[in-house]
Formats: sequence, structure tokens, C-alpha cells
Amino acid sequence: MKQLVYILLIFQVTIYGQSKELTYNEFLGYVKKYHPLVKQAQLNISEAQAQLMQARGAFDPKIEAEFNEKQFKDKNYYSLFNASFKIPTWYGIELKAAFDNNEGIYINPDMTTPNSGLTSLGISVPLGQGLFINQRMADIRKAKLALTLNTAERDLQALEVLYEASVSYFNWKKIHHEVQLYETYLKNASIRFNGVGKLIEQGDKPAIDSIEAGMTVRNRELNLEDAKLKLAKARLEVSNYIWTENNIPLEIDDSLFPEIELDKTIKSTLSQNGLNQFNIENHPKIKALNAKIDMLTIEQRLKANALLPKLDVSYNYLSEPDYFTDYRFQDYKLGVNFTMPLFLRKERGSLKLAKLKVQDTEFSLQFEKQQLKNKIESLNQEQTSLEKQLRINKKLVSDFEKMLTAEERLFSIGESSLFLINSRENSLVSSKLSDIALENRYYNALLNLYRAIGNP
Repeated sequence: MKQLVYILLIFQVTIYGQSKELTYNEFLGYVKKYHPLVKQAQLNISEAQAQLMQARGAFDPKIEAEFNEKQFKDKNYYSLFNASFKIPTWYGIELKAAFDNNEGIYINPDMTTPNSGLTSLGISVPLGQGLFINQRMADIRKAKLALTLNTAERDLQALEVLYEASVSYFNWKKIHHEVQLYETYLKNASIRFNGVGKLIEQGDKPAIDSIEAGMTVRNRELNLEDAKLKLAKARLEVSNYIWTENNIPLEIDDSLFPEIELDKTIKSTLSQNGLNQFNIENHPKIKALNAKIDMLTIEQRLKANALLPKLDVSYNYLSEPDYFTDYRFQDYKLGVNFTMPLFLRKERGSLKLAKLKVQDTEFSLQFEKQQLKNKIESLNQEQTSLEKQLRINKKLVSDFEKMLTAEERLFSIGESSLFLINSRENSLVSSKLSDIALENRYYNALLNLYRAIGNP
């Protein structure tokens, strides 16, 4: 039932057989809302959110417990129990609470604990590597930037789908008008052919005029048939972008036609998507490159941090469970761990590679910005030029129509020939086809400008 509702919603046809206009704005709305590739692009955001959650998991508190026991020939070799609760923090500092209870005749002396067990509460601090940046901190920061990066990539993917859908829509409109044009002039040629036949019967025209009029009719029929074939293919191409909510593809039928006065609405349709407001820093490509640079910069800082020596200091306060509130600060466990490679060749090489990656992406960013600026300027000039060409061509069409009307008037009083009428009409048809083609170029120029601005 729901599928039927969607079909009726999109392809409304009255009981009188009237056709339904599918406006460009409505078409884009369906593409944005229901097309599978647009929905697929949205998965990039979900993926980035999952990666961020995964990175934050490195800071989750952790409970650990371990128990080992050995009994052999009625002897308790050892019974070892250790439980701990760790809390990782942002700056590499780790808090730890632990409880140990070990016993047995063959236990290592340093692992011996009181009968009630031994509790400890301590802290571990990295004073060299890992204090101001470490792998966990880097992963969190890069995961947040990946959300920005994936959002930009989603916009680019959605923009590409909208672009391809619009190209197919404009092509459908172009061929639809060509079919209408050939139908009109086939009708005119047929009327002229019948009229010439009657004049020949009356002896007012030579029989050869019937052959010429018939050739014109057959040429128009041939042109119309070819245009209808192209129109059928164009409808199927546009149908690739019409879907319903439940991922059901729909097919455009003969009762649906493209927006007639698209030239009056296309600018407003595209301006709703950001055509009139452009900031190059908000372009998805620029956002993506900036996010990549920030991610590489974090990686560079992590590599630079590896040049520092490892110096980890830990302190644990020790106490029996029954005496935990009776502080004896002389009971503790202290640890110091120091590591320093002598030549740092691996670390210096990794840092240099990280710097080169940042520089490489920065060069790409500079090039992309300049390319976008020049492309937008070029498309603006193309748009202005095509608007002028359209005005000139429409005046040319009007002049050809006047010439054809005048020639038909002369033919009616016997002062012209069928050859001249056909010649005038062919020129008029050619000029109208040029007008349709120019209009299509103009729509695509606006679309390319919208695509270059990059705000889907």
C-alpha cells in the first residue's frame, strides 16, 4: 500500500489523461532523500562516530583479576591472587588500585603478603615521552578530525550524485523539447503535403512539388523517430535517480514531463543550495584537506615526542586492608624506568617522513584553492556568455519565424516556391534546435558552478 502511495505521489495523472510536470526542485528533493548512494554517503558519518567511540575506549577504566594455584603431593606450592582497578587519564597519567594475596611454601619472597593480603594505591606518570601527547591522545584527536573529514567526503559523494542526476534531468528536458519540435513541424509538413496535393489536382502546382513535400514529411518522420528513441533512453537514465523511501526504484513513464519554465526557476533552486553564498574555506574539498593536514600534524607531534627519552615514574602506597586508614608513608613501592636510544635514527626518520606528508598535503591544499577560484571565475564567465548567446539566438529564431511566415504568404499568392518554404523552415528548425542546445549548455554551466561551489 505504501509503495502505491509513493507511486501516486510522484506520478499523478488525472482521470482525464493529463500529464504531470516533474519540476527540477521536486526531482532533486527525491534524489537527496531517497537515492541509495546519498544514503550510502551518510554511512561515512556513522563510521567516523564509531571510530571516535573506539578511540575513547582507550580511556575506559579497567578491572583486572588473576588467580594461579599449584598443589602437588599434598603440598601447596603457591596460591597467587592479584586484582587491580586502573584509570587512564588524558596526559598519560594512570591511577591504579590493587589487592594481592599470595601464599605457599615455594612462593618468591618478594611476592609474600600478609595473611589478610596487601592493598596498594598508586600513580604512574610519564615525565618524558607520553606526557603531553601519546598514542591514546593522538587517536582521540584524529578520530574527531575523521568526523570532519568523513562529513566533507559525504558532502562530496552526495554532490556527485546530485550532479549526475541533474545532468540526466537536463538531457531529458533537451530531448523532450526536440521531440515536441519535430512533432510540430511534422504536422506542418503533413498539412503542407496535403495542401500541395490539392493544388496539383486543381492544376495550380506541378506534380514535382508533391515529391518535394513528401520528402520533407519523411525527413521529419525520421527525425521524430530518432528523437523518440533518445527520449526513451533519457527517461530510463533519469529513472535511475527516482526511488522511494523503502529503496524501491521507480520508472518515469510517458505521462511525466520535465519542467517547462526551468529557466525561470533554476537559479532559485540552486541558490537554495548555496550558489549565492560562497566561502572557499567551507568547500568540502578544502575541509577534507584541512582535516588531513591536522591529522598529519598530530602524527608529526607524536613522532617528535618520540625523540624524548622514556622516563616513567610510579609510586604505590602499600597497606594491609585492616590498617588502610592508618597511613604509614614509609610503606611504599617506587619504580623508575628510563630508556633512551643513542642515535635516534628510527625516530628522526619517522619525524622527517611525517613532516614531508604535511608539506605534501599543504601543497595540494594551495593548488586546490587556486584551482577552485579559477574554475568558479571561468564558470561565471561561461554563464554570462551563454545568457548573451541565448538572447541573440532567441532573436534569431524570431527573425526566422517572420521570414517563414512571409514566405508562406508569398507562396499562397503564387510568388514563391515550395523549395523556398522548406529552406526557410529548415533554417527555423535548425535555429530552434540551437536554442534548445544552448539552453542545455546554460543549465549545465549553472550546474557546474553549483558543483564547483560544493554545497549540497
